[in-house]
Amino acid sequence: MATITKKKLISEISRRRGLHPNEVRLVVQSFLDCMTEYLSDGDRLEFRDFGVFEVVKRKQKIGRNPKNASVPIVIPERRAVKFTPGKKMKNLIETEEKQGAAF
Repeated sequence: MATITKKKLISEISRRRGLHPNEVRLVVQSFLDCMTEYLSDGDRLEFRDFGVFEVVKRKQKIGRNPKNASVPIVIPERRAVKFTPGKKMKNLIETEEKQGAAF
């Protein structure tokens, strides 16, 4: 497994589609900017077969300091982005997982 950076993604899309990397960079950055704006507004983003991004509220909870477990720490309520994979994505990951287990 590898970590795919934005730069690697742009390079791969450019190669696959025969587009100049600068054109792809603009589109990818615009896409990410739109996603960020929609999510910060609390909107839900749904991409069929791929998955859903949505903002969820995480409740306040009590945590522990790893250096001193006897001291409780209040972790405040916050908003977070949750991703739920779509059916096609789930199936692809499960298939890859089963094939990888055979090695």
